[in-house]
Amino acid sequence: MPRDNKTPLIQKIAKQAHITFKGFKSSANGDNNLVADKHNELISLVTAARAADLKISPRKTKPSSAAAGLQNPPVAYMHICETEVFSMGVFLLRAGASIPLHDHPGMNGMLKVLYGKVNVRCFDKLEDNLTVSTVPSRFEPPLAPFQMASLRRAVLRSVIEYSETSGPCLLTPVQDNLHQIDAVEGPAAFLDILAPPYNPDDERDCHYYKVLQTVAEGETDGKSNEEQKGEETDKEKEAWLLEVPQPEDFWCGGEPYPGPTVSV
Repeated sequence: MPRDNKTPLIQKIAKQAHITFKGFKSSANGDNNLVADKHNELISLVTAARAADLKISPRKTKPSSAAAGLQNPPVAYMHICETEVFSMGVFLLRAGASIPLHDHPGMNGMLKVLYGKVNVRCFDKLEDNLTVSTVPSRFEPPLAPFQMASLRRAVLRSVIEYSETSGPCLLTPVQDNLHQIDAVEGPAAFLDILAPPYNPDDERDCHYYKVLQTVAEGETDGKSNEEQKGEETDKEKEAWLLEVPQPEDFWCGGEPYPGPTVSV
C-alpha cells in the first residue's frame, strides 16, 4: 500500500488512539491480539512525534524574574482534542517545574517528550487493606489521626529520564498509574494521551500524593545483620503515600495549540 505522507502525524496519532482505546473497551468480547497490535501501532506513531510535527518551538532556558515567576504558571497545557474515548494535549514545563505525584484512576496513558528532558517516577498502588498492624507506628513528621484514612501503600516501579529520542512512558489502570514528572536541565514539553479522559462524574478525578518518610524503630528481633539487610532490600521500593490537596505551588495554565487541526 502507498505511504500516507499528506496526513499530519498528529492526526494519524489521534485516529489510531481512538481505534486503539475504543478496542480496549470491547477487548473482553474480541481479539486481544488484535488490540495489542493496535496498541503497538499507536506506540510506533507516538514514538515518532517531535515538536516540529505540532509546530511547537522549544522554550528559552533564560530564567524569568522572580516577580514574573510568581505570576506565570509552572506548567501550561495545550488542548488538542477530547472524545469519550481519549484526550490528547501537550504539557509545557518551565525549567525546574514539576507535576506533583498524581494518579489516573481507571485510565490508560502515554507520555511522549517533544523537547527537553523529564524525569518520571512511577508508582503502583498496593490494594492490601490497611489495618493498625500494617501501618508503621511512626512517620516523620508524625501524622494526625484524621490523616490515616488518606494513607495508601505503594511500590516504586521505576525512575526514568525521557528525552525526545525516547519511546513513550506508558501507564495502565494498574501499572505505573501514579507518577511525578520533573523537568530536567531546562524547559520541556510532552504529548499526553489519556484513555478515557479525566471525568469526576465517572470516578476519574485526579488525586495528589506525597511520599512519607518512616522512622526506623531500631529493633532487630534477634535477626542477624545479613537477614535485616535482605529484608530491607525486599522492601526498599515500597512506600507510604498520603493523599493531599493540590499543592499550592503547582497550577496549570492554558496556551493555544499551534499545530495541525485534528479531527476524530
